[in-house]
Formats: sequence, C-alpha cells, structure tokens
Amino acid sequence: MIDVEIRHLESFIAVAQELNITRAAARLHLTQQAVSTHIQQLERSLQVTLLVRTSRGVLLTPAGDELAAGGKTVVSDLSELAERVRHTAQQQAGTLRLACCPYSTSLFSVEVADAMEAAVPGLSVELTSVRSQREELQLLNAGTADAAFMWLPVSEVGLHHAVIRTDSRSVALPAGHRLAGYDAVSLADLADEPVICPDVFVSPEAERHWIIDPRPDGTPALRGPSIDQIEDCLLMVARGRGIWLAPEPLSRWAPATNVQWLPVTDAEPCELAVVWVPRAPESLVARLIAEVGKIIA
Repeated sequence: MIDVEIRHLESFIAVAQELNITRAAARLHLTQQAVSTHIQQLERSLQVTLLVRTSRGVLLTPAGDELAAGGKTVVSDLSELAERVRHTAQQQAGTLRLACCPYSTSLFSVEVADAMEAAVPGLSVELTSVRSQREELQLLNAGTADAAFMWLPVSEVGLHHAVIRTDSRSVALPAGHRLAGYDAVSLADLADEPVICPDVFVSPEAERHWIIDPRPDGTPALRGPSIDQIEDCLLMVARGRGIWLAPEPLSRWAPATNVQWLPVTDAEPCELAVVWVPRAPESLVARLIAEVGKIIA
C-alpha cells in the first residue's frame, strides 16, 4: 500500500486549484516552505512528478491532473467518514451499570465513570459498590450489572473479559514480624507462614491463585484462618494470626501502622480486568476499556 498522508494531499489539491504555491499556502494557513515540502513528499511517495514551477506559478503534469481529479473526492470522502464516525460516537446513550469493589478499584472507578459520561453525551454510568468479587459476579448473573472490575481468574462460563492492568503481589506482615525489616521477600521466605483466606473468592481456582497454592516447588500453602470480610484481613495480620497476600494496589488502599507491606519478588502477578456479560452494549464496553486505559496507564 502506498503511504500517502492526507495533509500532503490537501496541500496538493490547494496548489492545483490555485496554480500558485503562495496563494495555496495562505489559504491553508501554512508557510510556502511547508506546502512545498508536502508536495515533494507526495511526489516521493507516488514516485511521479506532479507539477512544474514557472515564472507565473505552477503547471500540473498529466499525473498531477489525474491526482487533482481524484484526490479531491478522496479528501471529501475521508472528511465525511470522520464526521459520521464522530456522529456515531456522540449518538451513543443510555445507561451502563458498572459494579466495583472499593478496595480494588476505588482509586479510579469514579474517574472512569466521569470520563465515560463526558465522552458519550447522554450516557449515565451507574456505579454499584459491593464488598467482594463474589457479589460482583452475582450482580452480573442476575442482570443488574453490565460490567465489573474484577481480579482474574474468573471461572464463570459465558463472561467476557479484557485485562486492563497487571500488578505485582505484596504481603502484609505484623509490624514485629521477623521479616518486617526486609525490603522484599520471596515465597520461600513465607513457606511456614499461614495465609489468611477471606471468604470472598468466586471459585476454588481463584482461592488457590490468591494464596499461591501450591507454591512453585510443589508444596502446599499453609492455610490460616478463614474470615468473612476482606476488611478484616489486616486485623488478623496485626494480631499475628497469619499473613495476607494481595495485589500491590491494596497496600495503598489499606495502609496500617501496625502492619508492614512488602513486595513478593517471585509471586505470579495479578491481573485486573473489565468483565462483562454478552448482553452488555459492546460499543459502551469498548469505550469503557479505552477510558480505563487512559486513566490507569
């Protein structure tokens, strides 16, 4: 495919109509040098001579006449296409129901909702905050949410997802723990530490992923107490009941003076995704993924 830039073609068409580079440059609000450069680059791309300069202006070659005849239509068609695309985007409206967990997405969910409503005139984004991914999944399956921010894996048949962020893993330790003074730890360092298991996982596969069971050497993870609410994890850690393995952003959501957060150097990263149901409006989901990418990049 020939590489022709539309701005080069626009400069040529103006010159072809004016038969004068100075007048064409003034019409396009460009310098004469810029217009001349555009013509030269267009000639190089097409490997033809389009015009010759005379003392009174320019004359088009036969190749230039041919390009002038068809080029105007190309520019017009492209402008009309761009306008139709913008119009289609602006006509999107309705409601997008979005579920989120405060501890995983509170840093950007409101910003995303505001950006979506600003980008799509007439759109209303309804944010529903729940306490666990299990509750998010219930909203999706019940038809009361179109999409959700969820950590993978989500082992639910029929749902679609797109990864929007990958985060390293951190561990929460009691402030007086033997490893608390380290800059980072490995899974081998944590081999004998019971892992607190919040009862919020959507599947046994997800639970194994979050507590890293089995460990890379094949040994099972040492399971600590199971708790009902993820908010209580830090309380259990602070009391020395176990450690908590979590995505790094949660260490910013849940800092505590009596708990030490450390990176886990060899733990598999965590993937945060937009998860949506097949009936969700595809154009809005696509726009949601794009807006999230702008905000959390």
